Amino acid sequence: MIVFGIRFTAAHGQYATVGANAPSKYFFYALAEDTMVAAIREKWIPEASRGIYFCSAFENHLFGRVTCQGNSVTQNQIDKSRIMNVTTVNQSMMNPNKALWEKGDFTRLAQTMRKSGEELVSKLGITPGLDILDLGCGDGTTAIPAARLGANVLGVDIARNLVFAGNIRAQEEGLSNCTFQEGDAADLSGLEDHSFDLLVTIFGAMFASRPYDVAREMVRVTRQGGRIVMGNWIPGDPTLVAQILKISSAHTPPPPEGFISPMLWGVEEHVIDRFTKAGIPAVNVSFQKETFTFEATYAPAEFVQKFKNFYGPTMNAFEAAEKNGKAAELQGELEALFVAQNQSSHPDHTSIPATYLKVTVLR
Repeated sequence: MIVFGIRFTAAHGQYATVGANAPSKYFFYALAEDTMVAAIREKWIPEASRGIYFCSAFENHLFGRVTCQGNSVTQNQIDKSRIMNVTTVNQSMMNPNKALWEKGDFTRLAQTMRKSGEELVSKLGITPGLDILDLGCGDGTTAIPAARLGANVLGVDIARNLVFAGNIRAQEEGLSNCTFQEGDAADLSGLEDHSFDLLVTIFGAMFASRPYDVAREMVRVTRQGGRIVMGNWIPGDPTLVAQILKISSAHTPPPPEGFISPMLWGVEEHVIDRFTKAGIPAVNVSFQKETFTFEATYAPAEFVQKFKNFYGPTMNAFEAAEKNGKAAELQGELEALFVAQNQSSHPDHTSIPATYLKVTVLR
């Protein structure tokens, strides 16, 4: 993945704007400690005068300049050879889990999860002033709704692009009580002990490496009398996500030695073992199967394309299948799955439920 950037005097991880009258919608985000930055353009702002943007680090890698006048937008691509401080991000040197979730653009899929995310949050008994950690938060599918209810929410995710997107969403909604930062669920050393009343992780921390460390860290940062609520996909379940991962794994090389499947977070015995070793009595861990529904205003076949182009595990599966001459076979398997599980009565809409294991831990 090649990323072009410009040098800018902004501290790592901070936001800044460029241009005499550049609107707050134009942000720059530091790629590394050396102040290399990439600007990600979220949307056109008609009233903007001038800005510099990075036309999605996750799509076509075009670096350009945009001038907005009234409702018209003109774009002139910059000669990349004249840009100084161009850098290449070598994903092979990254944490493999981080590389996986930064590989695509999960926000494209998260858009189909908003309604179910809001419904899940509405059942958590959130009250104003509650301190919440959303671990593996993505761009805020559950963090944003929790903040709307008046809680003080910190979202932590290993993927820098998702942290960036989450902060944009919070700012757009004026949610000063919701912030996002980069972090690893297996090592929350930047967070103090007993900092949160509620820890929520929906299809997030389950994908982190070192699950026993993850359990210990979740327990450590949660206050006595608080709760941990996990949402974990279930291995072998016949519904959508478990089947996507099953199909995808059949087309990818075997995992490295010592790999622990994230799907084991969907097995009650494993969950209990991890939390009891973190100091939680087994009686304080309870389980319930729930349903999360993916909803989109496009057909199932297009939904498959979203997974193919923007979801790390599926992207890897297609890359491997392409090398083996089986990309069409993988495409067909996924399209058949999505069509079979679609419950929308409209042919150009998608509504697919997926079963997950809801884990509640009383601290």
